[in-house]
Amino acid sequence: MRDALLATVTEEVAAVQAFESLLVDEEKALIAAQPLPALPTIIEHKTALTERIAELEKARDEQLNALGFPGGFVGMEAAAVGDAAIAEQWALLTAAARRAKQGNNNNGVLIRTRMDYNRKTLAALQVAPSKSGFYGPDGRLPGA
Repeated sequence: MRDALLATVTEEVAAVQAFESLLVDEEKALIAAQPLPALPTIIEHKTALTERIAELEKARDEQLNALGFPGGFVGMEAAAVGDAAIAEQWALLTAAARRAKQGNNNNGVLIRTRMDYNRKTLAALQVAPSKSGFYGPDGRLPGA
């Protein structure tokens, strides 16, 4: 059962690292002048990886329970104490998860900044200009 737990955690590490990579791609797309073409594909892949990570986490918790440990962080900490290979993968997983969380937070800031900019731009465009000083559809100043 410990071998299965090790395999699950190793697979989880790979999935979270792949998620980190997508976050880097997402950040590049958000910083680019025209981010829209790349974002839907990135979001699709992020969604699939998020679902996969959740499945692996559930499997990990079940494996921990079968070994007599509680699920989650506490159970993994306890399982890692007696097994160097599990401890190594667990350390990789927690480090990757921290980096992914930070990357996700950074991208959230970029998204909020871009949305705020778009909102302000739309508001500026929706302000009705005064009629004086602007040419009408006939090419002449109104009232002239």
